[in-house]
Amino acid sequence: MAKTAIGVIGAGVIGRTHCDRIVSSDFASLAGIADPSPEAAELARRHGVPHFADYRHLLDGGVCAAVIVATPNDLHLPIALNAIANGITVLVEKPVTTTVAEGEALAKASAQADVPVLVGHHRRHNPIIRRARDVIRSGALGRITSATILYTFLKPCAYFDLAWRRRPGGGPVLINLIHEIDLVRHLLGEIASVHAIGSNAVRGFEVEDTAAVVLRLVAGGLVTISLSDAVAAPWSWDLAVQESALYPPQPTAVNTHFISGTVASLTLPTLELWSYKGAVGWFEPMTREKLAVDTGDPYSIQLHHLCAVARREAAPLITATDGTETLRATLAVLDAARSGASVTLNNG
Repeated sequence: MAKTAIGVIGAGVIGRTHCDRIVSSDFASLAGIADPSPEAAELARRHGVPHFADYRHLLDGGVCAAVIVATPNDLHLPIALNAIANGITVLVEKPVTTTVAEGEALAKASAQADVPVLVGHHRRHNPIIRRARDVIRSGALGRITSATILYTFLKPCAYFDLAWRRRPGGGPVLINLIHEIDLVRHLLGEIASVHAIGSNAVRGFEVEDTAAVVLRLVAGGLVTISLSDAVAAPWSWDLAVQESALYPPQPTAVNTHFISGTVASLTLPTLELWSYKGAVGWFEPMTREKLAVDTGDPYSIQLHHLCAVARREAAPLITATDGTETLRATLAVLDAARSGASVTLNNG
C-alpha cells in the first residue's frame, strides 16, 4: 500500500512530534512543513521536504492526502476550513477551536463538504485508555459513583517567558485540563454540570495556576479533579505515562486516575482492578488484579488512524462535533470559577 502523504502546519513542539512520527513510520510520508519561522525551514531541510512560509501554498499544492494543524489555537479554524475547501482530511490539535461557535462552524463545514476532521486528543488512542474504556463499558465496575483525578505538576519559570501564558486562556485549564475533560467524556459519559474554584495565589499572574473542579455526570456519578501547574508533584498523566520523551521516567509507578464503581474500582495508568471475590463490605478482604494491556505510542496510533480516515477506511475517533463538546465543558470550568456558580451544560 502506498504511503499516505501528510503535511504538517506549525513547527512547535507538537508539530515536531508529528513530523518525527511521520518520518519514522512505514505507512505515511511527510509532504511538507508550513510555518514562517526559520526553525521550521531548518526542520524541513533536515527531513528533506518542502518548506512553506504560507500554509496556503502547502494546501493548494495537491500533495497532501491529510494535514495536521498544530498552530496557535486562533489559527485552527481558518486553516482547517481552507483544508476542507481543498478536500484534504484534517487533524486539528486540541482545543479544536477557541470558541464553541467556531467549533460548531468547523463541524458544519466538515459535514457539508464530506471532508473528515479528526481532533488531536491523542490520549484516546493510548492502549491503556482503550483497555480502561472496554472494562468500564463491559460493566465490570458496576455503576460508576465517583472518580478522582490528580493533575499536579510544575511548569518551570522559563515557561512563562511567553506573555500569553501569563494571561487568561494560557493557564492549565485550557492547556492541560482539557485532556482530562475529554477523558471523562470518553470513559465515563457526558457531563451534566460543572462546579469549579480557581486560584492564582502562587504566581500572581492573571491566569490561574490551581483549580479544583467537580463534575456531575449525566449518569449520576461525580468526578473531582485537582489541578495545579505550580507544585512539585508527579501525579499527572504526562509524568506517569510518559507519552512524550520530554518527560523523565519516574522512580516508581504513579496512579493519577481512580475510578470507583459499585462492583469494582480501577486505577490508571497502572490498570489495577480492585474487587471482592467473596463476601463484600469494608470488613472483607479485597483483591487487586493487574490488567494486561498492549503497549503502544498514542501519537503513532493516532497517525495510523489519521491515514485510515484519509483513505475513508475509518470514521474519526473524535470528530469536530465531539471535540467541540469537550471544549464546551472545559470553557464551563472557567465560567464556573469566575462566577462561583454551577454551570449546567446542554446535555445535563
